[in-house]
Amino acid sequence: MGSRNGVVFEDFFPAMVEKLGAEGFMKELGNGFRLLMDEEKGVITFQSLKRNSALLGLQGMSDEELMCMLREGDLDGDGALNEMEFCTLMFRLSPGLMESSSELLEEAIVSEF
Repeated sequence: MGSRNGVVFEDFFPAMVEKLGAEGFMKELGNGFRLLMDEEKGVITFQSLKRNSALLGLQGMSDEELMCMLREGDLDGDGALNEMEFCTLMFRLSPGLMESSSELLEEAIVSEF
């Protein structure tokens, strides 16, 4: 169990990766991105995150916590998260995934060829 800006979450990602494999897990992350994104803009905005956060069990997060999460993941500074930024943020928020990310990358590359 980890704590991020006062929000406590349980890190389920390593167990999901073990169950789904690297490719299946990345597909699930993509599904999570699509659940949270603004359909017109194709990115996760503060409004779409706030509107859909309950789908991920994040309904207890304050606007400030949601904004903080968005800012932390916004690598290009456009105020929104594209799919790559979302996946990167999810990896950074998961200590267990960070530890095994090189193995995941290797598995994903091997499955491509």
